[in-house]
Amino acid sequence: MQYDFRKYHYRSINAASDAERAAINQELKDMYASLPDDQKEEFNRQLQTFLAKEMGRLKSDYESVKGNLGEN
Repeated sequence: MQYDFRKYHYRSINAASDAERAAINQELKDMYASLPDDQKEEFNRQLQTFLAKEMGRLKSDYESVKGNLGEN
């Protein structure tokens, strides 16, 4: 099964409040808790892969912006 972490990520980014962000995070926790034990490892693997890619993208965006600011 493929999990759509991007959907939760974008909802969290666009959340209007910390409470809304916490509710979205709780949805992910509830989804994980509802999984059979044999699917939890795959969920974690996909989540870690998503987070690593997202952090790499954010780092690249940050370095690009930082580099452009330094040239001005």
